[in-house]
Amino acid sequence: MTTTPDPAVDPAVDAAVDLTALALDELRAYRSRLQAEEERVSYWRRLVHARTDLLGTGRGAGGSLGLEQLVRALGDTGSGATRSALLRVRAQEPLPDLPDLAEVWAVPAGDAEVDAALARLAEAEATLTGYRRALFDRLDAATAELVDRYRAEPTLALSVLA
Repeated sequence: MTTTPDPAVDPAVDAAVDLTALALDELRAYRSRLQAEEERVSYWRRLVHARTDLLGTGRGAGGSLGLEQLVRALGDTGSGATRSALLRVRAQEPLPDLPDLAEVWAVPAGDAEVDAALARLAEAEATLTGYRRALFDRLDAATAELVDRYRAEPTLALSVLA
């Protein structure tokens, strides 16, 4: 698998986009695409985190997890917050691929394979986090541009209601 971010919102490509040159509808659409891409990336990050949790918990249980261990590993984030972001992404939506993770989803045969899978997951998580951070930077810039336009001409904000 290879990483295939949406080219319409790839932060590496979009970094040079002049947001001030976009029409208001184009700016809003651009911001919406960024938000949708961030949700997809967050979904993948949560999958990577869940797999990491499962592998870590499975290591302590000899590789086999019971229902109680699954609930503990996947039930919440440890802070009391549930993993509710998964509910906004529908299964039919295309998701970005991750680099070289096909074997991570297989059940590791021993500690060495668990360690290798955890290393690949950590690398994927770092890649996704960097990409997500770049998405947030672009999203912040698009939001700031919208706010600037609404402050300069408040009636523009009313066009969202039309």
